[in-house]
Amino acid sequence: MAVPSRVICLLFALAVAFAPLFAMQEQPAQAPPAGQLAPQNPSPAPAQPPAQIPSPPAQPVTPPQPPGPPPKALAVVVLDPAHGGTDQGARGSAGITESDVVLSYARLMRISLEAQGFRVILTRQANEDPSFDDRSKQVNAQRGAVLLSLHVSSTGQPGTVRVYSLQQTDLPAAAARLTGLASWDRAQTSFLSQSRRLAELIQIQMAQRFHGSPETPIEAPVRQLRTVSAPAVAIEVSSVSLPNRSLLDQMGPGIADGVARAVTAFRTVYEAAGGN
Repeated sequence: MAVPSRVICLLFALAVAFAPLFAMQEQPAQAPPAGQLAPQNPSPAPAQPPAQIPSPPAQPVTPPQPPGPPPKALAVVVLDPAHGGTDQGARGSAGITESDVVLSYARLMRISLEAQGFRVILTRQANEDPSFDDRSKQVNAQRGAVLLSLHVSSTGQPGTVRVYSLQQTDLPAAAARLTGLASWDRAQTSFLSQSRRLAELIQIQMAQRFHGSPETPIEAPVRQLRTVSAPAVAIEVSSVSLPNRSLLDQMGPGIADGVARAVTAFRTVYEAAGGN
């Protein structure tokens, strides 16, 4: 059967109109132009939980400890040139006076002791005469100190040196235990053993330098030592009974050096025992 020409024309027009649509469906997907990123998948990958690190075991907490008391160091040497002023001490026939000689010794000792790092105090600087108590107060006011009381004897073998510590006795210690307090003239009681050790060290140095000097110190009731609350000794040189003081002056440097060495050695003993 013959198809009307009008229908043919209509079909042809529809084919022309829908041809671009069929062409777009048949074209393959093209890559985006250069410089443009391809669209990303809008759905992100699920996040992974972080790995679990085991916690270290709890450590015990130690509370801070308060600092202990600082160790007591031997830092001060008090030199006590005996007598002075109107009290010249022992006096020789040639005019040698104890007070003058011991002051010169103290000045030499000061130089040697300061070279070892000690602070040095003299109970008198010139020809004055402090009381026993005033001399003791100067050392008792110091922390970490020793006292060296200096003397020249009226007799004895010339060119020798003897060292004294306070005579040990149980009576002062017993009295202190009963009362709970130590009186002023028993201040040395707690330091008798340290004073004895200091005297031993000094006496060894003197015996090495001055022939005829004893090798061990002597215990005696030396008045100046009783009221000192620190290690304390007396050093006595012989003697003023000489035609001139040249021998005594020649002994000065050796005495000063020996004392400085002995006190330096005693510093180790003193600090190991915790001071006074």
